[in-house]
Amino acid sequence: MKLKTKLRLGIGFLFLMLIAFGAISLFQINRIAESTALILKDNNHSLQYTKAMRLLMDKDSLTGTASQKAFEKLLVQEEQNITEKGEAVAVKELASAYQRFTATKKITELSAIKSAIYRIEDLNMQAIVSKSQRSEQTVAQATLYLGLAAFIFFLILFTFILSFPGFIANPLALLLDGIKEIGKKNYKQRLHFKGTEEFSTLANAFNDMAKKLDQWENSNVAELKSEKQRIETIIQQMQDAVFGLDDKGNLIFINDLAAELLHLKPEAVLGKNIEDLSSKNGLLQTIVKKENADLLEIVLQQKPNYFSVTFNDIEIPEIPDDENAISFTKKTAGKVFILKNVTDFKELDQAKTNFMATISHELKTPISSIKMSLKLLEDNRIGDLNTEQKHMIAHIQDDANRLLKITGELLDLAQVETGNIKLNVQQSNATEILDYATNAVSVQLQEKQIEFRINKPTVLPPLVADQEKTAWVLVNLLSNAIRYSANQSKIDINITINNTMLYFSVTDYGKGIEDQYQNDLFKRYFQVPTDGQHKSGSGLGLSISKDFIEAQGGKIEVQSELGVGSTFSFSLPIAHS
Repeated sequence: MKLKTKLRLGIGFLFLMLIAFGAISLFQINRIAESTALILKDNNHSLQYTKAMRLLMDKDSLTGTASQKAFEKLLVQEEQNITEKGEAVAVKELASAYQRFTATKKITELSAIKSAIYRIEDLNMQAIVSKSQRSEQTVAQATLYLGLAAFIFFLILFTFILSFPGFIANPLALLLDGIKEIGKKNYKQRLHFKGTEEFSTLANAFNDMAKKLDQWENSNVAELKSEKQRIETIIQQMQDAVFGLDDKGNLIFINDLAAELLHLKPEAVLGKNIEDLSSKNGLLQTIVKKENADLLEIVLQQKPNYFSVTFNDIEIPEIPDDENAISFTKKTAGKVFILKNVTDFKELDQAKTNFMATISHELKTPISSIKMSLKLLEDNRIGDLNTEQKHMIAHIQDDANRLLKITGELLDLAQVETGNIKLNVQQSNATEILDYATNAVSVQLQEKQIEFRINKPTVLPPLVADQEKTAWVLVNLLSNAIRYSANQSKIDINITINNTMLYFSVTDYGKGIEDQYQNDLFKRYFQVPTDGQHKSGSGLGLSISKDFIEAQGGKIEVQSELGVGSTFSFSLPIAHS
């Protein structure tokens, strides 16, 4: 049976119940009305007639013609309204007594007339009482029948109300439960409806959907398990220590090398929160909280090993709730930490640093000898030089100075890389640093006829810095500014105070530096490509300057615009008085 037909039958049944109850109610109400009408109709008329007769007798004892006619009329009406047993005999006696009275005019006949009237009244009064009792019985029966009918109809309708919605609600509830189970990925769920064609069709469609989802799940689970095993095998075969976290910070995988380094048992820590694990493992806490790029030293087999720690966020596409919406955003699903063993590279770098320190130190002696020989050649007591020879000696002197500068930078770099940088940080005079730097580059300024413009407060506060190293940094910045400035140009030196820091800045108005090179300026050995008009340095000056300034608690930075010029600035802390 179709659902629509079942609904129609249910509503039709309710309609029939309503009609049946209405019919029963109307029938009983009609019985009550009829029983009441019997009381008020015939007997009441008889009482009215007899009452009128008594009034006529009391008026003039029926001696008047009008009274007699009225009495006769009432007598005729009463003769036509005989309803009770014995009432006909009483009416005949009344008629006989009246006839005798009209014939004889005896007063004694009036008593017979009144006696007959009283008998008629008594018969009707008794009938009224009897009929009233029967009417009460009829009302009681009707009330009982209506109550029984109402109770029976209530039971029928109550049973219908309880059972009929279940034909619709129960399958829908089962369907809702089935959908919830599917939502929980219980694709074994099946529905079995009995009844309407619609629900049977719906159950078949649901079961078909669940079957296909189950097949899809089984195929995907097998594929996912295979991929998971493959990925786990790849992770285990990696030469680097690797472990990963989900978006809630729980450890979801770790390879054997990482477990060995961290002294963890994979079967005991997988699924645990990284905060709980790191609170009991200092090395793990250092790795998870590590934000800088410094190497991590871990002792393995009584030998220091160096590891670089990197982590990458796992990002997945964010699926929008709206099926029609297109989302280009991604959300973080976790992190992967990688500990790469760079011990071999560290040892090579250390060997390189030692080599540079050694070779730089060894080069200083022959370079100094070359400079001494050049100075002797310039002495006129040895002999005069022609113009061409003087130019050659000047070029050799310039190259010797560059070599000496490079060897000095290499020695400084070796100190920085080995961690043996020696800073004499103390209260220093900013004015002396400025004077030393400007005097050091005065010859270069004169050669290119460059004007220095110095803007500074009248009184400079003392600094907490290594005065010699800071002066070296300022000299390096000024030398670079002079190198890339045109002849007869200007260079600005600005010194400003900002809270607890003193800022030095050197601004030139040369060619400027392209944006693509600015982020790499402070990297070691990096050199901005030149147009051949400027001699290139070693690429170490700015890198060493950065190390010197940051080691003193300061910061160095650059701002440059192509075709406008460049501004290099650094800051150092002011000494508290």
